[in-house]
Amino acid sequence: MESYLLGLVSREEKEQLEHVLATDPDVLSELNELEAQMEQYFLENGVPPPPGIKTAIEQRINKPEIEKWDQDTHTDTNQSQARTEAPKPNYIDVEVDNTHIRVHKHWKTAFIAVFILSKVFLILGLYYYFKSSSQQDEIQRLKSSVQQTAPLPQGVTP
Repeated sequence: MESYLLGLVSREEKEQLEHVLATDPDVLSELNELEAQMEQYFLENGVPPPPGIKTAIEQRINKPEIEKWDQDTHTDTNQSQARTEAPKPNYIDVEVDNTHIRVHKHWKTAFIAVFILSKVFLILGLYYYFKSSSQQDEIQRLKSSVQQTAPLPQGVTP
């Protein structure tokens, strides 16, 4: 029954329990008592939302939805009658039109800095690679020219 109150049961289990609730008043009273106990527990142990969150939510949604929500939560109806009726969802549909991920502004700056530094190091790496390669070629050329122009020492035959 706790799972039913929390909305965690499958459709078949829900239908079975609603059938039992409609036929057995003892089970219905037990369910109402369990619901009251759970509500009391949640009220005592609940973490309060940050201040100003209600006004922020109210600013984001339109007025008719707020009035409908208030009417749904403040109506005093017979609980047994409410259990036999189809449950009405007590939530507000939210439509999101932005699918982009937002990051902190400092991450954007850090990414740009890393990107620029990587390009600088790439250019420097390529410069020193080609410089080293040309120096190796120059060393080889100088060695070969020294070998060609150097006089042979005495006693050494080519």
